[in-house]
Amino acid sequence: MTACSADEVPEAMPEPSKTYQKSISRNVTNAKTVLVYIAGNNDLNLAIDSDLKEMKEGSKRLKEDESLLVFVRRDHNRENPWFARIKNGIVTDSVSLSDMGIHSSDGQNRASDPAVMEGVIRYAFNHYAAASNYYGLVLWGHGSGWLMEQEVEKASSRGFGMDYGNSNENKDIRWMNMTTMASLLKGLPHLKFIMGDCCHLMCLENLYELRNTCDYIIGSPAEIPDYGAPYDQIVPDMFADGQFYSNIVNKYHTSVGGKLPLAAVQTSEMENLAQATREPLKAIKAKLGNDYADMTGIIHYYHSDNSDQFLPEHNIFYDAGDFIRTHAPQDVYAQWKQALDKAVVASRTATIWATNKLWSKKYSDFKVTDEKMHCVSMFVKQDPAKGYYAKYNEDIKQLSWYNAAGLNEIGW
Repeated sequence: MTACSADEVPEAMPEPSKTYQKSISRNVTNAKTVLVYIAGNNDLNLAIDSDLKEMKEGSKRLKEDESLLVFVRRDHNRENPWFARIKNGIVTDSVSLSDMGIHSSDGQNRASDPAVMEGVIRYAFNHYAAASNYYGLVLWGHGSGWLMEQEVEKASSRGFGMDYGNSNENKDIRWMNMTTMASLLKGLPHLKFIMGDCCHLMCLENLYELRNTCDYIIGSPAEIPDYGAPYDQIVPDMFADGQFYSNIVNKYHTSVGGKLPLAAVQTSEMENLAQATREPLKAIKAKLGNDYADMTGIIHYYHSDNSDQFLPEHNIFYDAGDFIRTHAPQDVYAQWKQALDKAVVASRTATIWATNKLWSKKYSDFKVTDEKMHCVSMFVKQDPAKGYYAKYNEDIKQLSWYNAAGLNEIGW
């Protein structure tokens, strides 16, 4: 099983047409707009074409006033980044970054560059305006949850948008921290939804950080397969009303044979969930004293060590509900679960999921049941002498969740 990697040579996609319109004439009364932001200048490069083909197929079922847009940043040796609309199965109105007047901060046109992301989104929503703020954003690429790094430094596994830059070797990798993304999106039109076609988006830390940027967040707390979402099936759902998020979750889950935990969260409930989380954390801290929580047997969605060894201290992104259910009094857990259920408006569990690590060694230390798996993760402070926890224990303090959920008050 493979997560977030690609090793098959796809059928070549034709170059997008270069017809460029400075303004798009369209009726915006019922218009809806969704942008798929593809950060593929990495080892996912070869997975781009198959997803573009799926998007082309899905676009055939869209209405005239429903705009499916795509930004593609792939291996710089193959082509320059481009933006286009996919309409009736055809890539049209394609423009380059220079056409859009976008200049990257270091001249390398990284998808992880805030100047590039902000410029692309602003251009997309200005030229394809939507009614009632029906804008959707799909984050396509590598993701590492809330994990952080100073963006001016090389970062091996942080946030979203891993980009090799214009080097022929992956020696200058840059990511975008989720705190930066949240700040960037707050200055742009409010989104109907953010969908993460990337690993580890659905952690409480990310969900809280992004709560003011969109109405719904859809994705997985775990690693996802390299081929990602079934766009030929879900593109029409991205423009639908009602419980569109449930359709996306269900179709994505079915397309991978049920082997991927998924969730959709209503962000208006994240403030209440943060407040509700304070009580179980206080109870757990009172029980533990100065000890660290024993996480044996608790579902985790990421193992940060790639060696052949299994070291529990490298587990991270623990299932939030499994942790609280295990360590908090049952009545306190039950009260918290009510708040979680209001926030998580759709979910599908999985007993196994695609991973680029050996499952039998890295993820066989827990059992999955519907009762244990809640499809959102959270960080739990652990002994700083083990693994990378000294860094994680400090980095978590930069997330808004840290104060909102009362982690600062209990010294976590």
